[in-house]
Amino acid sequence: MSRIQSFAARFCNDEEGASATIEFIFYFLAFFVILMTAFEISAINIRHAMLERAVDMSVRDIRLSTGDIPSYSDLHRQICEDAGVIESCSDNLRLEMVQVDPRDFWTISDFPDCKNAEQPPRPVRNFVEGQDNALMLVRACLKYKPIFPTTAVGAGLDQDAQGYAKLIVNSAFVQEPR
Repeated sequence: MSRIQSFAARFCNDEEGASATIEFIFYFLAFFVILMTAFEISAINIRHAMLERAVDMSVRDIRLSTGDIPSYSDLHRQICEDAGVIESCSDNLRLEMVQVDPRDFWTISDFPDCKNAEQPPRPVRNFVEGQDNALMLVRACLKYKPIFPTTAVGAGLDQDAQGYAKLIVNSAFVQEPR
């Protein structure tokens, strides 16, 4: 028997450390799942915070610029520029803006108008430029692909057929007089 064969036989018969290997696999898998879940949750929080910040900054600009009501495309572009870290924002963001009577309050419909980049373009559902002193509600819906769609968090998201989940941000403001 050669020296290499002797070493290989001893190596295969040695059972020291086998239980530690099995424990390591279980602990590593549990740790890795927790790490992936934490990473997915933090990515969702960053996207939502940046979208909310961008919508708030844009609404503030509308409020303070008396008489200058932006169009849908201007507001869409401004929000995407302010959002920063959101990938494919211009393709995956939809906006709705409606005027609300404060004495007969109602909200925007329960089902947001969202689209993803894989869907064909369609007209904007509702974008009404407000009148002087009008209470306006704005809703932004962003579609995005989860980083880990098969983890517990990714699979728990409300996803469409193409695997896009949605983030929804609402804001309200009063249109200043011109």
